[in-house]
Amino acid sequence: MAKGARKPDARFAVGIDLGTTNSAVATAALTAGDDPPPIEVLPIPQLVEPGEVAPLTLLPSFLYVAGELDFPAGSLTLPWADDSGHVVGELARKRGSESPARLVASAKSWLSFAGANRTAAILPWGAPEEVPKLSPVTASADYLRHLSHAWTARFASGLEQQQVFLTVPASFDEEARELTLRAAEAAGLPGVTLLEEPQAACYAWIDAAGQVWRRQVRHGDLLLVCDVGGGTTDFSLILVGEQDGDLALERVAIGDHILLGGDNMDLALARVAEQRLEQAGHRIDRWQLQTLWHQSRVAKEVLFAHADRDAHPVTVLGKGSRLIGGAIRTDLRRADLDQVLLDGFFPKVRADETPARRRPGGLQELGLPYAADPAVTRHLARFLAQQAAGASAIRRGPSGLACPTHVLFNGGVMKAEALRTRIVDVLNTWLEREGFAALDRAHVLDPQDLDHAVARGAAYYGRVRAGGRGIRIRSGASRSYYIGVESALPAVPGFPSPIKVLCVVPFGMEEGTSADIAGREFGLAIGEPAEFRFLTSTVRKTDPPGVLIEDWGDDIEELSPLEVTLEKEGKAEGTVVPVTLQSQVTEIGTLELWCRERDGDHRWKLELNIRCASS
Repeated sequence: MAKGARKPDARFAVGIDLGTTNSAVATAALTAGDDPPPIEVLPIPQLVEPGEVAPLTLLPSFLYVAGELDFPAGSLTLPWADDSGHVVGELARKRGSESPARLVASAKSWLSFAGANRTAAILPWGAPEEVPKLSPVTASADYLRHLSHAWTARFASGLEQQQVFLTVPASFDEEARELTLRAAEAAGLPGVTLLEEPQAACYAWIDAAGQVWRRQVRHGDLLLVCDVGGGTTDFSLILVGEQDGDLALERVAIGDHILLGGDNMDLALARVAEQRLEQAGHRIDRWQLQTLWHQSRVAKEVLFAHADRDAHPVTVLGKGSRLIGGAIRTDLRRADLDQVLLDGFFPKVRADETPARRRPGGLQELGLPYAADPAVTRHLARFLAQQAAGASAIRRGPSGLACPTHVLFNGGVMKAEALRTRIVDVLNTWLEREGFAALDRAHVLDPQDLDHAVARGAAYYGRVRAGGRGIRIRSGASRSYYIGVESALPAVPGFPSPIKVLCVVPFGMEEGTSADIAGREFGLAIGEPAEFRFLTSTVRKTDPPGVLIEDWGDDIEELSPLEVTLEKEGKAEGTVVPVTLQSQVTEIGTLELWCRERDGDHRWKLELNIRCASS
């Protein structure tokens, strides 16, 4: 991923978890010596009620677009000047449960949705015309700006003066990462460093365990990071290796970006509450369902946190009434959690089961592309099965299934012990069927402060990268990259020329290294606009640089094309020049593809921001 500019005067490494549901900040002092002070979580002042500011350790990632009559004059004052007209944080979440048409939620998920214009004013999605809209980038910038103000209020210095590490899902594509950086710049935080969330979670575990972590794992172990947050599910595999006689960690696999998380689970519970209310004679409309959605999240968290409670009320205003007397209510029960969440989202499935695919309707309402199959365990089975052709060093069963030795949980959903237990039980059932004895099955690494683990881990990484003691996870490019090559075949009316794909960056290629595409020449169009098609794969991990693939399918995905005009003095428009290729992954996390003229000394450069994880 991108490496931000070094700031020699920085006093802190600051980790920011810009979450789908909650955001957090942690700080690590950049002090000399072998015993640095512990990493701290930053209290974040925010409105919790009109006119009431309180410091909380989490900033709910919600934004409320206030109307003229929503709040009394002067009741939205913060410890710093803010003229955006937007309410961010706890009060936004509370008021949004009452008026969901004005609530921006899941901005992070919208950042990752290539089917939307992510820089356009589209949120709140589906809101009436009279509600002002803003883009996912703008909403993300507002959250980051609030966190930056909170930092300044605490330390009386600008956050932009520190080494800032901003986390993103490992499965974020290039454009989503670039837009995240754009949001940071809009918030006054240029030059931040991106870090993958599963790696940050692993760093948090290492920091909390101290030197004990080296006794909890051994050479050859395989760590599964299972991250289920508010809006997404991500899986990563980290291999315990050896370097210079000491244990070392290497990220060897990441999964697809799956829009499946706590939001889906809360909606499923809201549907249960909706059914009960309708059975009692109440008709629930779209906006009332939105309110039930937010209230169901609260009920879920309360019931998981208090094992002695059997039910929790959910309340919604009756139609046409804003009086408390017009409220209607029902209960969500502990049995609902077992039936809807455990059996619906974490069912006991076989390792060879794959996520179900839903036949699409002819016409669909536009919106986020949520996963068609809500079963997290089926998505996990597919992820582990996809590693059959991956790195040779990882532990596998006879079927080729990747078989983790340890599980590290991350994400707010995984705070529920019942859900963690179900995943481990399902995983160990798979390992048993692969022939592993009881002692060789997956062990859980103690989850440390799941609400703040990612922010803490990012701060830890920043401190180590600045020269502090600790371990860094080797990673390199998080996926393989390809460029499309148009086939040299006769033109056929009505059919485009077939495209082959050429691997230019293999999985794991380190920053600061290059690869020559030896033994091949290609024709480069210069003098006029030309489209260069880049592609990527998280599945194909063994393709070497220079391999040309004719029949490529779903395991290779196309990125947004790059349209440029390459020039050379004296060359006419439409000239095709024979070239050889060399790829480089730079120290700032970009892919540079150099096209070298065969019969001259001219070179042309194509550049793509891949922002691969630093090692």
